[in-house]
Amino acid sequence: MTSKYLIILAGCTSFAVLVGAYSFEYIGEFYPCKLCYWQRYPHFLNVFIVAFNFLVQMRSLIFVGAVSMIISTILAIYHVGVEQKYWLGPNSCTNFPIDGLTTDQLLDQIMSAPIVRCDEIVWEFVGISMAGWNVLISFCLFIIWIFCYLKTSFK
Repeated sequence: MTSKYLIILAGCTSFAVLVGAYSFEYIGEFYPCKLCYWQRYPHFLNVFIVAFNFLVQMRSLIFVGAVSMIISTILAIYHVGVEQKYWLGPNSCTNFPIDGLTTDQLLDQIMSAPIVRCDEIVWEFVGISMAGWNVLISFCLFIIWIFCYLKTSFK
């Protein structure tokens, strides 16, 4: 398979990830948290890169595609870690301990709590959350982009 087709495959896969994410959101009513939104941005970028690559084929665009997918992978790993309680997520989307809080502080924490929390798994398939699936997909896409980058000649 040529680099051109692999790049198209990578762009179509990123587009499918976005369609899936929005389908879960609008059809399945699984609303995204802040980290879920962050993970979508690199996939949007890759869809635009593939579209732009039809007009102007540049090796640097392929490199940007690879970088965006490694960023997506890192964000998804971070999100999985937050879901598994390995580390805390952003202040705006996780729960905090209530030990030692006064009633007023507890009420403030409850009232400022996000509607969708990053540290809860809302859907999983074969024991892997959506963020976990994004780790796998984004890393595979990174491999495709980096392969295409190394395969293309310098321009």
